Amino acid sequence: MLRRSIPWLVLLVSAVLEAVWATALGLSDGFSKPLPTLVFAVTAALSMLGLGVSIRHIPLGTAYAVWVGIGAALTVGWAMATGVEPFSVLKVVFIAGIVACAAGLKALPGGADTPEPEPAAASASGR
Repeated sequence: MLRRSIPWLVLLVSAVLEAVWATALGLSDGFSKPLPTLVFAVTAALSMLGLGVSIRHIPLGTAYAVWVGIGAALTVGWAMATGVEPFSVLKVVFIAGIVACAAGLKALPGGADTPEPEPAAASASGR
């Protein structure tokens, strides 16, 4: 059970890092501020690395949807919490919907922990 959870934990950490790099990108003022620019560069690289590692065990479409959904939800949540973006009950409801959909993808039975197979034509022809 733990072994199958590790790719999902890596994906979750990668999604959190996506929210960090998105926020740092906004704070970098077009890459003119060194610290937010550095935070952006490091967390973007780590986020992509984690996504790449997780897709070894989670189908690409599922992993990408979860990564983007959680990252976007955290980015908007942080922006509302810090006053960068106005708070709205409807916004919170829709963000909760994104998170629920990401959790639903994890909860789907079967196939969620195996990578998508290669197309038969490409592997048979040796391309």
